[in-house]
Amino acid sequence: MMAFFQAMPVVIEAEQFTDENKNRVFHFITCTREASRDHQGNPVLLIQTLEGVMTCRIGDWVVKGLKGEFWPVKPDIFAVKYKAIDQDQEAA
Repeated sequence: MMAFFQAMPVVIEAEQFTDENKNRVFHFITCTREASRDHQGNPVLLIQTLEGVMTCRIGDWVVKGLKGEFWPVKPDIFAVKYKAIDQDQEAA
């Protein structure tokens, strides 16, 4: 018999990787990461994730998971999966 489950709601931290805040995002990530440039000269971050090294490009979001892990998320996927909350909600 098939069972169905719904993910538990959790609060995560995330930063969008932009040209203006690339240094802040680099320091937000506490796992192994490397700043680099793609073949067109655009800044990228290479982030060591649980699934291997992933490339974070300008516009992507960097998400910090419940156990301190980090991974990049494309902006269209981020917009569907996450919504902003105010910090008062987080404390509740």
